[in-house]
Amino acid sequence: MKQILLIEDDVTFSNMLKKFMERHAYIVDVSYNISGANNLLKKNNYDLIFTDLRLPDGDGISLLKQIKEEKNLTPVVLMTSYAEVSTAVQAMKQGAFDYISKPFNPNEVLEVISNALENKEVVSKQTSTPKKTNEKNDFVTGISAASKTLTEYIHLVAPTNMSVLITGESGTGKEVVAKNIHLQSSRKDKPFIAVDCGAIPKEIASSEFFGHKKGSFTGAVQDKIGHFEAANEGTLFLDEVGNLSYENQIQLLRALQERKIKPIGSSTEINVDIRLVTATNENLLEVVEKGTFREDLYHRLNEFSIEVPRLKDRNDDLILYADFFLNKANKQLNKSVIGFSKEVLTLFQNYDWPGNLRELSNIIKRATLLTPGELIEANALPDKFFKTVKTTAFTENFSTHDNEKELILSALEKTDNNKTQAAKLLSITRKTLYNKMKYYNI
Repeated sequence: MKQILLIEDDVTFSNMLKKFMERHAYIVDVSYNISGANNLLKKNNYDLIFTDLRLPDGDGISLLKQIKEEKNLTPVVLMTSYAEVSTAVQAMKQGAFDYISKPFNPNEVLEVISNALENKEVVSKQTSTPKKTNEKNDFVTGISAASKTLTEYIHLVAPTNMSVLITGESGTGKEVVAKNIHLQSSRKDKPFIAVDCGAIPKEIASSEFFGHKKGSFTGAVQDKIGHFEAANEGTLFLDEVGNLSYENQIQLLRALQERKIKPIGSSTEINVDIRLVTATNENLLEVVEKGTFREDLYHRLNEFSIEVPRLKDRNDDLILYADFFLNKANKQLNKSVIGFSKEVLTLFQNYDWPGNLRELSNIIKRATLLTPGELIEANALPDKFFKTVKTTAFTENFSTHDNEKELILSALEKTDNNKTQAAKLLSITRKTLYNKMKYYNI
């Protein structure tokens, strides 16, 4: 069982979060201040550390720096009620794995924990004897015409070393497609490193991609392995690649052309052998025409393209995906729901699914939690399934990147400034929303 240290001075909140983590099979120690945390850190080796940004005897940034100096393989997640991009950038510069803003929902906590622990395993393997990895494959082979074409394209391109550009709306499962390409390739026993380009502030992108040497800049308290080196001999997956700044695009292009990288502060180049797979929900050709994305990089990324269809374009697969997500939810929630009522299946078939597979997964997980019996009934579904108003306007309009600022402001207004809910409404990640808010000075 994985052991987590939770550092939080709000006794009620920390007890609630502790019990929640323990229900999901984690061992959790709690400290209400930095002094107590230091004592626990001397006695135990933790797999993950959650710390509040503001503590009675110090701040989370200082504690983070100390932890990274002493426990450099232990991922640290900052919790803060003051969710500012500047704070997040500072925390990531100091070595934080992620940050999470209060109030946060249970799914978000579990996702952060899972990502952090998975990342720790990858980093650990870079510093020990390489072993074969047993990657989890969440790819569902559909029966619709669109899904059959998708499967055929994956089978064709996977055995090659071609760079693949995956396009499609948010929530269609582009990362799952990328991982399936990796698992069907000759690199399947090597690392698969997934990077959300929308979540990396441009100030630290070079460090994230290429790594850095200790002392190379303020906050570089230890050597850091970049994503390129971590993915060596394997597959590097760059999601939301269109969000890279122009400067970062130049750096990426150079690395792809030369197949060499140089960590910040190092004078030695490192040869890298990677398979590059990228994804975007944008029309990159339009972005190229606007002059904000390099044409030479676009052609480097797009040796072969795959478009992942929308869920409503593969309606024949809906029940297959629903059963898959139900089995997954049962395991995660320790439930034994066996299926769906006829009314629920009818509602599913008539719904437009603007959030695609991600929305279907979330709806089923929520319904599974609310279901006391063997079948998911209609009363376990959100109100939106019983409204005639279409809910696709936000996602479809936002994916075109027209009037982004107005759409973000409207989403924030509709969710009472709840950024997590606004990000879901726009079908983007929370960090992407923060980056876009900073860009538009919202």
